Amino acid sequence: MTQPEQKPYHHGDLRAALLDAAEQELVARGVEAFSLRSVAKRAGVSHAAPAHHFGDTGGLLTALAADGFRRFLGFQLRREASASADPVSQLAGAGLGYIDFAMAHPALFRLIFTSARINREDPGFLAVAQASYQHLLAITRTAGGNDSDIPAVWAGAHGLADLLMSGQLPALARMQPADRDRALAAAMKRSFPSGAHRPDST
Repeated sequence: MTQPEQKPYHHGDLRAALLDAAEQELVARGVEAFSLRSVAKRAGVSHAAPAHHFGDTGGLLTALAADGFRRFLGFQLRREASASADPVSQLAGAGLGYIDFAMAHPALFRLIFTSARINREDPGFLAVAQASYQHLLAITRTAGGNDSDIPAVWAGAHGLADLLMSGQLPALARMQPADRDRALAAAMKRSFPSGAHRPDST
């Protein structure tokens, strides 16, 4: 009696499966305990499979961070699509998407922005990081700012995201979503370019 033939992973399927397992492992065990062996076990593949696709632990974490950056930008774009069309509301929408991502994927957010275990010079990671930065720069310029305004705009969104993610703003966290969004947008607008028009509504 012959064993049923197992359907092999296709290259793209295996890569996606490994990235999914890597994110689950990151959430469950944290970046310090992260290992290729644990990811392979979680994905149900051979121990050699992650190394074959990503080289080493740093390579897998870097690929996961790059994938996370793409999703991070997607969160911003979705918020912008639902915001008013004026430039300041678009910039506030990007900030709300920034916060949404941090709250939905805190482990991935920390990996992207704070981990020393990823290779920030990796071409794939650099490409998505630069795309995210260029998007922020473009909408900041549209709202009346320039390159020198980026640190304040970025810090406003990132600081709120980090504080909320860490449970340091319980009053905001308890608000109804629409009220919380208005409060967050108002807070972020204080860091927007001084020449930006700030409509009362968000």
